[in-house]
Amino acid sequence: MPNIKSAKKRVKVIAVKTARNRATMSALRTAIKKANLAIEANDANKEQLVKDAIKTIDQTAAKGVIHKNTAAHRKSALALKLKASN
Repeated sequence: MPNIKSAKKRVKVIAVKTARNRATMSALRTAIKKANLAIEANDANKEQLVKDAIKTIDQTAAKGVIHKNTAAHRKSALALKLKASN
């Protein structure tokens, strides 16, 4: 346990940020999973789900939760899967 006042505050701030990042990553994984399942099942709304997943990826990268190159890699993989399914 920290003894210094600023260290105690850092523990609290980090806990809040960790919770926010965890929620963002969970939403990201869910969006990607939905898009992948729609592509595999050849659903009619697969383009919309991929578009939503790409938006979520961009938002996550903008918040700094994932690196921009990781975002680009994930978006590229989704686009390739979508194109291959058509």
